[in-house]
Amino acid sequence: MAKLTTAEFIEAIKELSVLELNDLVKACEEEFGVSAAAGVVVAAAGGDGAAAGEEKSEFDVELTEVGPNKVKVIKVVREVTGLGLKEAKEVVDGAPKVLKEAAEKAEAEDIKTKLEAEGAKVTLK
Repeated sequence: MAKLTTAEFIEAIKELSVLELNDLVKACEEEFGVSAAAGVVVAAAGGDGAAAGEEKSEFDVELTEVGPNKVKVIKVVREVTGLGLKEAKEVVDGAPKVLKEAAEKAEAEDIKTKLEAEGAKVTLK
């Protein structure tokens, strides 16, 4: 098989359907033993220190307590993070846990409201 350039690889990915792209991501996760969601968390962690001297406009959303509706909290965690069921359950089981780093103020408040509506306790840092 001929080696593809990065541009050719990106063009090939653009032609995939959503279902095919999902299968590709799962196959890459299995082949290389990584999780696509973990890369997102690592990438988001890098931009945290830049706004330290300015007025705080970005917040870390931390799930501090799950509350009585664990299943509903897992659903909200999946919705706001894009994690799969297993990963979202692990996050909820591992509370206290940061769900989203460097979220805009409005987004952080929205996440907090959704989780608190399900009985969870959330802290914005």
